[in-house]
Amino acid sequence: MMPHVTADDLSRALPHVLSAPRDDARAECLCFRPGFNQRSFPDRLPLTRADGIPGERWRTAPWLRLADGSPDPRIQVSILPRRVMDAVWLDRDNTPHPGDTIVCDLDTSHANLPVGTLLRAGSAVLRVSDVFNDGCVKWKVRYGKAAKDWITAPGHPELRLRGILCSVEQDGEVALGDPVRKLV
Repeated sequence: MMPHVTADDLSRALPHVLSAPRDDARAECLCFRPGFNQRSFPDRLPLTRADGIPGERWRTAPWLRLADGSPDPRIQVSILPRRVMDAVWLDRDNTPHPGDTIVCDLDTSHANLPVGTLLRAGSAVLRVSDVFNDGCVKWKVRYGKAAKDWITAPGHPELRLRGILCSVEQDGEVALGDPVRKLV
């Protein structure tokens, strides 16, 4: 097994990560998660307001719920910047994919994509959530302590290095190669 990324590696990678395009990214990887630690990588995914990604575990086992116990729509879709994935996911043979719905080369910082920003992903429309993706315990286990600390280091939360969480605002479909573009 390869060693995890180091803090020095991540410090050197940050300028490249921060130079990601601010708009008009392409969906480079799509991930479907029907259950815990289960992943498949389809060519297209339906995105719906009612179910997020139909068949995914958000409907039955979300990590965040509303006061009434229903799944919180603010976490239906996650978008991970490809440059961050490339910086932290060193051992692709023995370490699981991060599990984000869409991976694309996009600046997901708060300055570029403030809360409430609408994104068109394929034919679907997503709204950038106010829920901060701080990198779960699994992120730390898979990619190392430095990768986890990098997400929450002073000055980094507003960079949203772990990507963004979104609600589905308009049903549609996203396919590999589809644009991910700002609408508002």
